[in-house]
Amino acid sequence: MIAFDLRNKRAIVTGAASGIGLATATRLARSGASVAMNDLGTNGKLSVEVAKLRNEGFDVHSVPGDVSQPGSAEKIVSSALDTLGSLDYLINNAGAPGTKVPIPVEDFDALTPEFWAKMLNINLLSVFWITKAAKKALVDSRGAVVNTVSTSAFRCDGSSAAYSCAKAGLVHLTKHLAKALAPKVRVNGIAPGLVNSPWECSFGDQEQYARSAVPLQRVGEPHEYADLIVYLAAGAPYITGEVIIANGGAHLG
Repeated sequence: MIAFDLRNKRAIVTGAASGIGLATATRLARSGASVAMNDLGTNGKLSVEVAKLRNEGFDVHSVPGDVSQPGSAEKIVSSALDTLGSLDYLINNAGAPGTKVPIPVEDFDALTPEFWAKMLNINLLSVFWITKAAKKALVDSRGAVVNTVSTSAFRCDGSSAAYSCAKAGLVHLTKHLAKALAPKVRVNGIAPGLVNSPWECSFGDQEQYARSAVPLQRVGEPHEYADLIVYLAAGAPYITGEVIIANGGAHLG
């Protein structure tokens, strides 16, 4: 494991109440960074996780809000900056499938205008809104942005066509942001495969599927993805505009 000394560094992590987001916030905090943890905050999960980390002595803070709404994204960043003082790393991890079971690609009736709008707002436009709001602080610190994409961006699978298309758009938004914010800010992404964490959409027995379809024959753990995110944020000084696939080799076919 690569160790980072991130004392005096400050980060915002969206979607930080569980899964990859929580693992990333934890990794950053344990490396010494001050972390503003964002999630919707509607079910109390964010407050619980923030309290746990604070009880362990880590400098973490709750900044609840809906990043998919432009005005809310600006308030989240403003609140985080009021608390942190500056910003070095923005981790755009928030996302949602919007369905409890996968929607077959041929099921056009399920892909309503409202569903499309929800998927695009949460999984694509949210990254633009919050990065725009954080731009000045990131430029001032010569910071870094890391976006959580998905391997479904490169395949016709995932929870729905709308979700996959939103994530495919995020691949290109990552590249556009990298060009727009260079040379002072690096922007990269990771594309996770299977994740051993709570997720609204159920894909059945992931472990069984992984044994047959993933060369490493297991499901990825949130902390493994978090390690890659932190490396792209705090290390990787000559990498920008890239989306790194991390799925145990499943993309090899």
